Amino acid sequence: MDAAEVISTITQSLEQDTRVRALLLSGSHGNGLADAHSDIDFILITDDGPTDDIAALWKDAVARTGEVVLCWDRSPVPVLINMITADWTRTDALLLKPAQIKPCARDSLRPLIDRDGIYDTLAATTPIRRPDAKAFQRQVQDFIRILGLLPLAIGREEYLNGVLGLFHLRNHLVELMVSETQAPHRGGILHLNRLITDEQKAVLTALPPPVPDRDALIAAHMAYAGAYLPRARRMAAQLGVDWPEGFEEITRARLSDTLGVSPPAG
Repeated sequence: MDAAEVISTITQSLEQDTRVRALLLSGSHGNGLADAHSDIDFILITDDGPTDDIAALWKDAVARTGEVVLCWDRSPVPVLINMITADWTRTDALLLKPAQIKPCARDSLRPLIDRDGIYDTLAATTPIRRPDAKAFQRQVQDFIRILGLLPLAIGREEYLNGVLGLFHLRNHLVELMVSETQAPHRGGILHLNRLITDEQKAVLTALPPPVPDRDALIAAHMAYAGAYLPRARRMAAQLGVDWPEGFEEITRARLSDTLGVSPPAG
């Protein structure tokens, strides 16, 4: 089935059950940004929320679209069901009570069933999501912490672990870049192309690849630090977040003493 057929089949299987107060498309199908590779995100609203009976109702509806080969039932998120059918159609459903839909906005949803007019009570547009200052501060600390672990990986010749550390640094850099753009309708990480600018893509593309070699790892860690730290300082100033000066200074000294290197000035 294509996405339109899946959406129609699920809607038809639920529209006669009055326990379903509303069924809405969310994600890229809800905001009009879907492509041929998008999963299908739903919000199922019932008075009872994510009970076993409602979960069974949903799973039966999805099973009508094809053989289910994967089902994560309300785990680890207690209101989310992830399913994949044999043709690799991915459906995600949030099982919510009516009051829990209030933070959503109409421009990120498309109503399929709406017995109580819930959709019309929502805000018109999704607000720009400002980065969370506390989460950002922890991200910066973690970036510096991972840098400080480089001498350990090099000293033990744990070059494969050094590669894993580099992936963590890259994830932090990408998350920072997405925060810089404040793009609405972020979706998942598989939509990165639309979330960052051409300048940011050029920075990421120019960074060295992860290679489990002593000198290559050291150079790559320094390159990532050079890309991340100045941008992170600017973001910290915008958010009014105190920069961990002491932690950064001590980490720089550790890298200099053990490896003879220091990240570019932030």
